[in-house]
Amino acid sequence: QVQLVESGEGLVQAGDSLRLSCAASGRTFSSMGWFRQPPGKEREFVATIRWDSGYTDYADSVKGRFTISRDYAANTVLLQMNSLKPEDTARYFCAASQFGQLVDVSSPDYWGQGTQVTVLP
Repeated sequence: QVQLVESGEGLVQAGDSLRLSCAASGRTFSSMGWFRQPPGKEREFVATIRWDSGYTDYADSVKGRFTISRDYAANTVLLQMNSLKPEDTARYFCAASQFGQLVDVSSPDYWGQGTQVTVLP
């Protein structure tokens, strides 16, 4: 059974940092990444990493502030979030694709339950 389990939920001040973690089990994936859903808005792409090459891609809104990485041995994906802004407040979802890339909300084959990030002004 495939599971994606997120951790790292937090309530922080603007300018602070937070790290999210996603532990995968049940199979390996070609790509993993993060999406987020702000209150009252649609889910959106945040970042992705190719499992074999380590290639990364980011939404423009987080470039230069967020870094996605993988722990190959632990089958875990990390999202380091620096210089957080109130507009980063959202529920963050880990996602994975068996064979393809993560581009938009239709890409993932699997989703985690999500973890809440709240950034106060």
